[in-house]
Amino acid sequence: MGKFKNAVSHHEAEVAELRADRDLTSEYLKAAMESLDDPDNRAAGLVALRTVAEACGGLAAVALDAGISRESLYRALSPKGNPTLRTLLAVLKSVGMRLSVEPAHRVHA
Repeated sequence: MGKFKNAVSHHEAEVAELRADRDLTSEYLKAAMESLDDPDNRAAGLVALRTVAEACGGLAAVALDAGISRESLYRALSPKGNPTLRTLLAVLKSVGMRLSVEPAHRVHA
């Protein structure tokens, strides 16, 4: 590692930023939830939710609070994960967020 001994990874910096700023966390999750709607970008949304879980106490603590096993949470929030609605709602609640609905932006011809 040499001259980069005190370097912080992008992921670590992202987790620290999210931990420090709840408004940023909310906006970050909004963008993540939008990507869950796109099959080609779903992995990014799941990884973002995992990053938020890490920022909000760590995956083990979030899993315990959400009432699911740590292993199940790791699988659900992996790039190939497919969390149930129950898991998604439990994780969001655990990190102090909730799911909301808004109209899709559609252009009518």
